[in-house]
Amino acid sequence: MSINVAIVAAGAMGSGVAKRLREHGATVLTSLAGRSAASAERAKAAGMQAVDDARLMDADLFLSIVPPGEALALAQRFAPLLAAANRKPVYVDCNAVNPQTMSRIAEVVSATGTQFAAAGIIGPPPKPGSTNTKFYVSGPAAQDVAVLNDYGLIVRVLEGDVTAASALKMSYAGITKGFTALGAAMMLAAAREGSAEALKAELAESQGPLLAWLARQTPSMYGKAYRWVAELDEIAGFVGEDFPEHAMLNAAARLYDRLAQDVAGEKTEIAVLDRFVEQK
Repeated sequence: MSINVAIVAAGAMGSGVAKRLREHGATVLTSLAGRSAASAERAKAAGMQAVDDARLMDADLFLSIVPPGEALALAQRFAPLLAAANRKPVYVDCNAVNPQTMSRIAEVVSATGTQFAAAGIIGPPPKPGSTNTKFYVSGPAAQDVAVLNDYGLIVRVLEGDVTAASALKMSYAGITKGFTALGAAMMLAAAREGSAEALKAELAESQGPLLAWLARQTPSMYGKAYRWVAELDEIAGFVGEDFPEHAMLNAAARLYDRLAQDVAGEKTEIAVLDRFVEQK
């Protein structure tokens, strides 16, 4: 028997997950209310069925996959429909938010009588044959989400509180996106002071794997920088204001904000980073 999964929204990750589920026999519903033409195209290509918000309540699982700054608002948007539904889907928040934000989302959803699970997605949008996208889930309904292992996803249930998956996601993303921010900051600083070529040569000689990692990670960051701003703010909140590293992660968020504006504008700093990481 096929499972019905609602996914909001049809962004890069949401549509990628939807396509993987569709390839393994699931029915995937979505809402395109307020979404762009590009979202509609992604939804169509992924085999998602666009329905009105009320119809999403017919799903077995509701996956919230939106930018972290929109996660709480999405739960609040659907709370009245969840409260009114006789048969409620399990609400799975899959967003890169810190445990405090996840707890607030869980409170909003649980108040409607809906079962809740938290998920942290590690890896890129799924592609055919890939196995590097994993869903870590926690909370009272986490085992209900594990059924998606039968539909092409990799779902790992974590023991502990509802926020366990969120804490894992924040820690992992803080390392990967924090390293990328640090690398970008130092490449830009070296270029400003005329030492970029010397730095690259020394990295190639003494830190080859690190330079190779930066060469892969830096260009892939450009189109995501705008989304990483809110995520790094969430990670800073996860670390906590009582610790000085909170400021470090907050600064990384501001760097990504600047780079996102550069991507949309003159691309002056992007050009500097491209020159540094280009293969010769």
